[in-house]
Amino acid sequence: MRVPLSWLREYVDLPATQTGRDVQAKLISAGLEVETVEHLGADLKGPLVVGQVLTIEELTEFKKPIRFCTVDVGQANGTGEPQEIVCGARNFAVGDKVVVVLPGATLPGGFSISARKTYGKTSHGMICSSGELGMGDDGSHGIIVLPPETEVGKDAIELLELVDEVLDIAVTANRGDCLSIRGVARETAIAYGLPLRDPALLDVPAPNAFGYPVQVSEPVGCDRFTARTVTGLSPEARSPIWLQRRLQKVGMRPISLAVDVTNYVMMELGQPLHAYDRSLVQGTVGVRRAEEGEKIVTLDGVTRTLHAEDLVITDERGPIGLAGVMGGANTEIADHTEAEGTTDIVIEAAHFNAVSIARTARRHKLSSEASKRFERGVDPQAASAAAQRTVDLLVLLAGGTAEAGVTEVISPSAPHTIAVAADHPDKVAGVEYGRETVVRRLQEVGCDVYGQDELIVTVPSWRPDLAEVNDLAEEVIRLEGYENLPSTLPKPPSGRGLTHRQRLHRRVGRVLAGAGYVEAPNYPFVSEQVFDQLGLAADDPARRVVKLVNPLNDEEPALRTSLLPGLLGALRRNDGRGSHDAALFETGLVFLPREEQRVAVSPPVDRRPTDEEIAELNAALPEQPRHVAAVLAGSREQAGWWGKGRPADWADAVEAARTVAREAGAELVVRSGQYGPWHPGRCAELAVVSDGAEQVVGHAGELHPRVLKALGLPARTCAMELDLDAVERVGDAIPQAPSISTFPVATQDVALVVDKFVPHADVEASLRDGAGELLEAIRLFDVYENAEQLGEGKKSLAYALRFRAADRTLTVDEASAARDAAVALAGERTGAVLRS
Repeated sequence: MRVPLSWLREYVDLPATQTGRDVQAKLISAGLEVETVEHLGADLKGPLVVGQVLTIEELTEFKKPIRFCTVDVGQANGTGEPQEIVCGARNFAVGDKVVVVLPGATLPGGFSISARKTYGKTSHGMICSSGELGMGDDGSHGIIVLPPETEVGKDAIELLELVDEVLDIAVTANRGDCLSIRGVARETAIAYGLPLRDPALLDVPAPNAFGYPVQVSEPVGCDRFTARTVTGLSPEARSPIWLQRRLQKVGMRPISLAVDVTNYVMMELGQPLHAYDRSLVQGTVGVRRAEEGEKIVTLDGVTRTLHAEDLVITDERGPIGLAGVMGGANTEIADHTEAEGTTDIVIEAAHFNAVSIARTARRHKLSSEASKRFERGVDPQAASAAAQRTVDLLVLLAGGTAEAGVTEVISPSAPHTIAVAADHPDKVAGVEYGRETVVRRLQEVGCDVYGQDELIVTVPSWRPDLAEVNDLAEEVIRLEGYENLPSTLPKPPSGRGLTHRQRLHRRVGRVLAGAGYVEAPNYPFVSEQVFDQLGLAADDPARRVVKLVNPLNDEEPALRTSLLPGLLGALRRNDGRGSHDAALFETGLVFLPREEQRVAVSPPVDRRPTDEEIAELNAALPEQPRHVAAVLAGSREQAGWWGKGRPADWADAVEAARTVAREAGAELVVRSGQYGPWHPGRCAELAVVSDGAEQVVGHAGELHPRVLKALGLPARTCAMELDLDAVERVGDAIPQAPSISTFPVATQDVALVVDKFVPHADVEASLRDGAGELLEAIRLFDVYENAEQLGEGKKSLAYALRFRAADRTLTVDEASAARDAAVALAGERTGAVLRS
């Protein structure tokens, strides 16, 4: 909500020395989130005056139409002579009153004005548009054309109210009253301890039988409907400058007088209104639920198919408006520029059910200023005052006549009362406020308070968010100042810290970040189309998803079964924005539907659910294991004076998986595999040994070119994904310190020739098993292929074997014997022979 300080001062007599920053501090202390204070016209410097166009010469020798104008600015230029100005706009004519900035002035943004030669003429100033003055959109799409009665030479800075301060308030969902100048003024008055001039306190005539006929068939959805009629409006009447400027300052665009007045009153009082062209309304105005499949063309020109739960305004023909959201095009007020403007209007000021309006707005994806207020709570008692205020302004500004008829359809309802102990706010805050302070603060909010130790509080109509005792306690606490609450740190009981699972997740994040990966959390929503793009088989379990009933995005209605779609999307965005060398990771939950689908039972709210009820709830939820995934593209090591660098490849993805497993105290079994998005010849299957059996926990390697093309990813993109929970289950929870031996190491190198299709992992495992307990470490340091030396279909794998004993120095014979045993077992299992 944007609140101009000049408008706020109309209802609260703030000290003249108080700036927007001062008011911001006061409102923040009172619990409102004032995000910024915008200083309109802070760098604006005159002379900026009203001028009248005397002549226009069309300059046609240029690529675009240019006009050379003479403008009467009175004595503002010091000579009284017409001002010569070059202008490219086309929306003004000779005799029009315009805004002229003269040499020596400065426009918003620090743009200095001086006489300069352009298009073969010397321009002594500029004829201004609203955008050039920082006024916002005025709907003209060109030069500001002022009313004919505006005085030539008048200071335009004062006329257009260009200097002001605007408070931008982030209004929470429970404070719908603050979506109006009236509501913010009330909070300001309380914060400063000043009286409020309530703009809703108007003399409103009593309802009678002569008003426009209205029939409310849905009193639950519409508990109040006020209708007033104004006739004899001047079709040529335009909104005055002060009205247009106030709308612009709060972020709205002036449209026409009748519409501007309803918007103005909505911003002033918080009550949305709608004006109908009376000549286009046929018969009784009604309020009812829509019939399934009914259609309406709303003011935005869109034909909408209605749902049976939608609340609509109707006449004899059918729907003429979506109640509380947007009016229909078939009763739209005609603009003053049209040949036959609107002269008679019917004003609607109603109160609609918040939930109904919120659902309609979301169902039709149609959020409006009206729906935003209704779904947060509107003061039902303000409807008649808002209608009266609208009538008064239309009569004043358009010369209309207010008809005597007043229609009010009201569903009786009692005011909301709450019984609260006088010391309840003291108990909530831990501060002794006392009964007098509690009563005073609640009365300032607008509550009627009676009683001594137990207070009977009647909530004001404009605060529907005050529903129970803690809401009242919050009002007292925030008005007394959150900053005055004592700050005490909680004392956690000993022995309770992070769980082992939480510590592991943090360690995994740190170790991947240390390896050069950047964490990129993503939303857990995916489209089912992404599984086709990833190349998953039709019967792949990952295609079974949990779908949301009300997704944030209709294109992504499912919960993810893999972290890769989100990570690859982040990689694509970064690559598209010039970050071609990327290494990203994410840890997060995936959602796997259970074989047996159960319906969760709503737990009780009057007691704690039993363990059996909690177990039943959990059984209805999908399985949610935590995964870790990483993606790489571009260079893994940058080139520079230190060397050539190298691109990321499948081995980096495998090493990322090994890094995660080491952090969990588990050992990965890495072997050649084939799955979904990975390239068949460059995919590693990752497994762990659990209870003597191998369990596949993920894959790593280079992605398939078809997947890269479908997802728009860089060439040779690599990825890995692991089931982190499965790795954790087989890992050693106790960190193992490295053993340090005082005895020297014995190193033996072997080069084995094997068939090309034999995996290195099988050869390494054979060497490890054959070498026995003396083997401390094994490392593959060379892979060589040469058909002339090794034979067709052969490759050479060279390993460095490190042997060490814990209690003695190994002899050459002992190390050689262990090496020979390793080679023998590798030859037996894989057919490996020593390379000569």
